[in-house]
Amino acid sequence: MKNFFKAFGPGPMIAAAFIGPGTVTVCSIAGAQYGPVLLWALLFSTLATAVLQESSARLGLVTQRGLAANIKSGIKNKGLRFASLTLVLSAVVVGAIAYESGNIRGGSLGVLALLGAEHSKATDPLTGIAVLCIAVFAALLLWIGRYAVLEKVLVSLVILMSVAFLTTAVMVVDSWSLVLRGLFIPQIPEGSIMLVVALIGTTIVPYNLFLHSDIVREKWSSSAHLGEARTDAIVSVGFGGLISMAIVVCAAAVPAGTIQSAGDLAQGLAIVFGDAAKIMMAVGLLAAGLTSAITAPIAATLVLKGVFGWQGDLTSSAQRAVWISVLSIGTGFALLQINAVELIKFAQFANGLVLPFAVAFLLFAVNQKRVLGDYVNSTYQNIMAGTVLIIVTGLGLRAVFKVFKVFS
Repeated sequence: MKNFFKAFGPGPMIAAAFIGPGTVTVCSIAGAQYGPVLLWALLFSTLATAVLQESSARLGLVTQRGLAANIKSGIKNKGLRFASLTLVLSAVVVGAIAYESGNIRGGSLGVLALLGAEHSKATDPLTGIAVLCIAVFAALLLWIGRYAVLEKVLVSLVILMSVAFLTTAVMVVDSWSLVLRGLFIPQIPEGSIMLVVALIGTTIVPYNLFLHSDIVREKWSSSAHLGEARTDAIVSVGFGGLISMAIVVCAAAVPAGTIQSAGDLAQGLAIVFGDAAKIMMAVGLLAAGLTSAITAPIAATLVLKGVFGWQGDLTSSAQRAVWISVLSIGTGFALLQINAVELIKFAQFANGLVLPFAVAFLLFAVNQKRVLGDYVNSTYQNIMAGTVLIIVTGLGLRAVFKVFKVFS
C-alpha cells in the first residue's frame, strides 16, 4: 500500500480541485438537458487541462518556484508587477473564499443523501451538522499540514469518486454508441452554447495552475523527476475528465427537467434505477465536496506564500491564518445560508481576467531558455497551448461580460 501511494504525485490533488460540486452540477445539467451530446467539450477541456498542468508542473519542478513567484520575478516593471499580482490575489484568494461555501454545501448534500435526508431544508439542524462535518474534516487535515497525508487522503477520495461515478455510469448507460458519438463528433445544439462554455470553464481552473507549480516541489526536488511529474499530471487530469464525463452519462439517464442541481441527480437516479445508484452518486458527491473543500484553502494559501515569499508549510502561523480564514468564511456562508452572489461575481470577473493572463505568462515562461534550459516547450506543445490560450481568452471575456450583463 505504501508503494501504491508513492506512485502518485500532486496530480490527484489537481483532479480533486476541479471536480467539485460546481462541476457535478454543470455536468448534471448538461447530461439531463442534452444527453451525451456535449461530451466532446469535456474531452477537449481535459486535453487542454493536461497540457496546461504539465507546463505548470514542469515550471515548478525546474525552477523550484511556483507560478506566482515566477510572475513576481519575471515582470520587471514595478507598476505592472503590482497590478499583475493584485489581480492574481483577487482571483485566487477571493475566488477560493467565494467557492468554498459551495464546496462545503455540496459535500453536505452527499451526507444528507446517504442518510436518506436529501429533502432536508437548509434551515434543518441535520443540514447544519452535515456542513460542520465537512468543515471539521477539512480543518483537521489542513491543521496536520503534511503534504504526504493530504496526498494520501486526496488520492483515496479521487479513487472513491472514480469508483462511485464510473460504476453508476455503467449501471445506467443506455447506448454506448451515443456516448462515443458525443465524445468524438462535436455538436452545439440550439441553446447549449453557454453550457459548452461552462463545461470547458469548470475544468480549466485558474488556481490549479498556481497550485500545481507549488505542490510539485513537495514531491520531487529536481528536474530528474520530470518524467514522473508529467505522467502524474496527465494520468490524474485524464481520470478527472473521465469522472466528469461519467457524471454527464449518469444525468443523461434521468428524465429531462428533473435536475437543477447536483443533489437532484442522486434523487433522480433513485427514482429510475433504485437506491444502489442513488447511494453511489451520493458517495461521489460527498467525495467531490470534501476534495474541493480541502484544495481551495490550500490554493489561496500557496498563492499568498509565493507572492510574499513566505517560508515553511501549512503549519506556519501566516499560512494557517490564510487557510483558516478561507475555510471559516466558507463554512459561515454555508451555515448561515448567506448569498455570496456578489462575491462570486467579483471572483468570476477576476478569474475571467487572470485565466488568460496566467496561461499567457505560463506559455511565456515555459519558452524561456534562460529559465527552463532544455525543458522549454516543443513546437507541438506551443501549438496546443496557443490554441488553449485563444479559447480561455474567449472564456475570460465571456465571464467579464457576464458580470457586467453584456451579451448575457
